[in-house]
Amino acid sequence: MADPKGFLKVKQRELPKRRPVALRLMDWKEVYEQQDGEQLRRQAGRCMDCGIPFCHQGCPLGNLIPEWNDLTWRGEGRAASDRLHATNNFPEFTGKLCPAPCEASCVLGINQPPVTIKQVEAAIAEQAFANGYVTPHPPERLTGKTVAVVGSGPAGLAAAQQLTRAGHTVAVYEREDRIGGLLRYGIPDFKMEKRHVDLRLSQMQAEGTRFRAGVEIGVDISWSDLKARYDAVIIATGATVPRDLAIPGRDLLGIHFAMDYLVQQNKVGAGDSVTDQITAEGKHVVVLGGGDTGADCIGTAHRQKALSVTNLAIGKQPPSERTPDQPWPTMPNLFEVQTAHEEGGERMYLASTVEFLANGAGEVRALRVAETEYRDGRRVPKAGTEREIPADLVLLALGFTGPERTTVEDQLRLPFDGRGNFQRGGTYETSEAGVFVAGDAGRGQSLIVWAIAEGRAAASAVDRYLEGDTQLPFPVRPTDHALTV
Repeated sequence: MADPKGFLKVKQRELPKRRPVALRLMDWKEVYEQQDGEQLRRQAGRCMDCGIPFCHQGCPLGNLIPEWNDLTWRGEGRAASDRLHATNNFPEFTGKLCPAPCEASCVLGINQPPVTIKQVEAAIAEQAFANGYVTPHPPERLTGKTVAVVGSGPAGLAAAQQLTRAGHTVAVYEREDRIGGLLRYGIPDFKMEKRHVDLRLSQMQAEGTRFRAGVEIGVDISWSDLKARYDAVIIATGATVPRDLAIPGRDLLGIHFAMDYLVQQNKVGAGDSVTDQITAEGKHVVVLGGGDTGADCIGTAHRQKALSVTNLAIGKQPPSERTPDQPWPTMPNLFEVQTAHEEGGERMYLASTVEFLANGAGEVRALRVAETEYRDGRRVPKAGTEREIPADLVLLALGFTGPERTTVEDQLRLPFDGRGNFQRGGTYETSEAGVFVAGDAGRGQSLIVWAIAEGRAAASAVDRYLEGDTQLPFPVRPTDHALTV
């Protein structure tokens, strides 16, 4: 184990320094500074190596957290990277983007601040690339079987890497002009610079995975043709249909879905020219939705020099500490101050938007908002509490309702479940033989760590389908739920 008295000697939870707000608002670079090596070692040494490491259960990937904490504390970076990659294809992504359900189930967290698992993971991955520990792992032999993966987000990329290493010839199709899905275009650079995506894609290409960007399945190639060309198909298109807000004034100019806004900024950051870009510069911005996507919009608006940024959430402000109905080791819903919230703006809870108000040019000028009250288990606007909030730009960050289904439904006639996701069995296979679904397209909107876990599991199912058996791990079934979900 790591230092047997580490958690007794080091009670304080330490994270790397964040760059000063005034400085980081001037660019799109990542917020955190590089962590001091001794601080990292000290924090890894707080891991207790519990008799029953609940962090394993909290992580859908089953990451071997006590093992790589111990190796980090001992200064064995290559071995730590090996143990981390044994269960996670992309620790550089989860280390920066995952909300860390593992930390919520850390045993030390019962009576002390939990181990900084997520940051140790990010540091191991960063050092692994810097020191050349991450190398291609091409297959020893080719099976002669072919697999098409549709969608290049974390689920699709994880499935593709696993199947390529198993010896199959894998092509990943992406309708955008670059590979990476929402990792590339949905996540702002200040949360994860795209060099991390490019480094991993270089490894995958060297292993033999083929990438086909700018190809939309169902339009450029029909789903039926794709199925005929390949021995198996994995649908990993994500849950990309945004949840709308059907209230008066919704059709006014200046009201946009959050992802349309974020994608455009990421394309500009990549050097592209975007015609009529949605920008917050010089505007009063209102973001509806209090989740991660809403925070991404807040940080982006600040960097675009918005006049003001207001974040509205329809529900109550979450508590700052666990409540009795959210006991350890479950993942609690707590009030969180993300880096974007530190940068300015106002957060309002119990705010129900009842109408968008227009100016004379058909543009949004304000929101009419009322206090939320709970009535018969429903959240409704409280009469007599209405007021106006000025807004030149409104961003809807209200989550997603499921995958886009029109072309798949028409061309493959795949069934959908009651939540609007692709219907699949316990081995990720749909009613169409040889067609599998992984990630949010089958699970619904979820965490990046679940997407990678499902991609790995679906790859195992596809390998078994093609070869009759598999040596790939099968970490999670579609119906599985960790204690934290």
